[in-house]
Amino acid sequence: MESKEIRKKIKAVVLDGYAANPGDIDMSEIENLCELVFYDRTSAEMIAERAADAEIILTNKTPLSAETLRALPKLRFVSVLATGYNIVDIAAARELGIGVSNVPEYSTEDVAQMTFALLLEVCLRVGRHSESVHRGDWSFSSDFSYALSPLIALHGKTMGIVGDGRIGRRVAEIAGAFGMRVLTCGLHQKEGRTSLEEVICESDVISLHCPLTDKTKNLINRDSISKMKDGAIIINTSRGPVINESDLREALECGKLYGAGVDVLSEEPPVNGNPLLESDKCVITPHIAWASFDARVRLFKETAKNIEAYLKGQPINLVN
Repeated sequence: MESKEIRKKIKAVVLDGYAANPGDIDMSEIENLCELVFYDRTSAEMIAERAADAEIILTNKTPLSAETLRALPKLRFVSVLATGYNIVDIAAARELGIGVSNVPEYSTEDVAQMTFALLLEVCLRVGRHSESVHRGDWSFSSDFSYALSPLIALHGKTMGIVGDGRIGRRVAEIAGAFGMRVLTCGLHQKEGRTSLEEVICESDVISLHCPLTDKTKNLINRDSISKMKDGAIIINTSRGPVINESDLREALECGKLYGAGVDVLSEEPPVNGNPLLESDKCVITPHIAWASFDARVRLFKETAKNIEAYLKGQPINLVN
């Protein structure tokens, strides 16, 4: 009983919980561990005030810069409500003795599923054809069948996967089930393995599953696109800035690339516009690959484990 009372005094603040939990997820596992204060959204200017007394912060996409971390002297642990953790200044957190954990595997299957949802939409334009039928176009067609755009078969095509982590490996398995030839490259070239150059040059479809780093920023740009097959397709479910979006739009509009499907953009939401919004050759979804109900339940269960391990002095899933 005494231990439980001590835990209850530890304050944890969720800075931006709405996207992960708009009200359909039970938070009791975390609430039983600490005093939990939940905010749907928090602006950068409000972080220091809202988290002033917090020992633990939970954040999804609200950035924690070095300046912000230094303004929170009581903070000792950050649990990122995601797999990617580039929103936290990891070096500053390490310097300040603040542990940072993520949730590595909660959405692997979901992101792999979205990868093929985007790819199939680019190849078959199911949504466009369904809208056409509902408008009455089929009812007045002279033929029993019609196509509004080319219909592309995946069987026999080459799928190039950039990133050999859990998601990349799962995407490779699914591509194999479609009868595709698979090429995979990691971020660190090893002897005897497929190179990034080979993936870019030989693939009919290039799917991005790499973290955002200095090395991967603008990985897909005018130069790398020029080496791709004419009519290739790009899929991005990793991070928006991995692609130079102006260069991608240019390649789509001039016909160098057939199409693209992206679940992420360089600015989210794209309040300042985005060149890809102007291209009907690019399918765009609003960063939802991770967001199925089942995945979000797993996210909070694993977050509870991260917090419990921290409270026991044996933190898990540390990224710093």
